[in-house]
Amino acid sequence: MAVPKRRTSRANTRARKARWIAGARRADPGLVPITVDGERMLVPRRLVRYFHSAHSAATESGNGGGRR
Repeated sequence: MAVPKRRTSRANTRARKARWIAGARRADPGLVPITVDGERMLVPRRLVRYFHSAHSAATESGNGGGRR
């Protein structure tokens, strides 16, 4: 684990904490609503392509995504 060489000032500590909290409380966490098998889901924007390709592959193979 990284160990700091010297003490961080209170101002820098609080500023960093404020930025971290603001990022955690963002209004848009990057979730996108999609519909898969008639089910509405919220998935991260970077995984939308995966969900659509997995769904189309499951429909073509006939196993229905493993859900029956």
